[in-house]
Amino acid sequence: MRFCNWFAGVLWGWPMMILIFSCGLIFSIRTGFFQITHLGYILNNTLGKVFRKETNRGEGVMTPWQAVSTALAGTVGNGNIAGVATAIAMGGPGAIFWMWIVAFFGMMTKMVEVSLAVEYREKDSQGNYYGGPMYYIEKGLGPKWKPLAKFFAAMMVLGALGTAVWVQPHTMGMAMREAFNIPPIWTATVAVLLTALVIIGGFKRIGVFCEKLMPFMCLFYIIASLVIIIANITALPNALVLIFKSAFSPTPAIGGFAGSAILLTMKRGMSRGMFSNEAGMGSAPMVHATAITDHPIRQGLFGAFEVFIDTIVICTMTALVILVAAPNIWHSGLNGVELTFSAFQQFYGKWGTGIVAIGVLLAAFSTMVGYYIEYETSVVYLFGQKAVRFFRWIYLIPPFIAVSLSVEFVWTIVDISTGIEGLPNMLALLLLSGKFVQLFNDYKKEHM
Repeated sequence: MRFCNWFAGVLWGWPMMILIFSCGLIFSIRTGFFQITHLGYILNNTLGKVFRKETNRGEGVMTPWQAVSTALAGTVGNGNIAGVATAIAMGGPGAIFWMWIVAFFGMMTKMVEVSLAVEYREKDSQGNYYGGPMYYIEKGLGPKWKPLAKFFAAMMVLGALGTAVWVQPHTMGMAMREAFNIPPIWTATVAVLLTALVIIGGFKRIGVFCEKLMPFMCLFYIIASLVIIIANITALPNALVLIFKSAFSPTPAIGGFAGSAILLTMKRGMSRGMFSNEAGMGSAPMVHATAITDHPIRQGLFGAFEVFIDTIVICTMTALVILVAAPNIWHSGLNGVELTFSAFQQFYGKWGTGIVAIGVLLAAFSTMVGYYIEYETSVVYLFGQKAVRFFRWIYLIPPFIAVSLSVEFVWTIVDISTGIEGLPNMLALLLLSGKFVQLFNDYKKEHM
């Protein structure tokens, strides 16, 4: 634990934060801050397509909406429910501001990585599409960069085992124990069995499953949160002031809160933000690489939309519920999903525990299923298609280990996993910036 804390601290030091800012800032500038100037266009061509019947043109396996639903299943998980609570409990309310900053620039970072994943994807003999950082590193930067591509893929395999099937069943187990007194090992066992039933059907079945589950899950949690925020609307201005004030000044020790320096607040906000929306991690682009699309940038729009929904909307909902539910909740000493439980209980009473538990259950399960595509893509790149049968079962082992560990240790492993995946990917994005700008200008000329 001591070594892991030290390594996570080194990984999430100034170099990482500068890299995250630089990556998002450079692409924001080179596209004229597209995420602001064309936010309406992004929403109209992503969320708007749900309400319009359009024929999907191009090659791929999943529809664009199935791809984004699956990617959201991998991102909208317990980083949005327990991760936000952990960021506040350890970094103070100011951590939310830095989550917003990561999301603002991350919209462009994710648009870039999704676009490049589609541009450099490959189709195998069975009709499956594979793409992502390892493919655009090797094909975009050249064969001499293949060791970096292999390093990313290896870290992605380990990262999937250290996030999707690690923190998700851990949080799910805690939630079901708190709400319904169900032993965590039982919850993990059922989750593993259901995950196996879905992933054994391949990418198409995963896409269909996530397309059905994700809209319901997001609406359920957003509505439950909005009810609390609206009921406590008079406390909202003070909550927002607290977020901005704490982002730029040390937060003193209060109640069970140990206090936080500005650097720690930034680290917690940025690491949790990156874990939640995965912008810069390089994981979600592997899902988007399977989408049916006629232009890489068209699918890249879904990457920007994904970050917007994940962090600007859903993470903000959780943060505001915690900050407006009651004055003493955020500095009570509670951490992780227990803090979110307490906030919902302030308004819904005993029903609050059930609401959060259901939200956690759906979020965790969808992430375990959706993230499998990233895992398999990395396995195929490293070891070939025949290795999938063996590695599929390895994917189902970590839940049984994670449920018995402490909250702090589980989330420290998450910080390490997200950071070590992001470094090679963001380096590649910067080196391939010229290619993205070429694709971007081509799309604007033809479609805007």
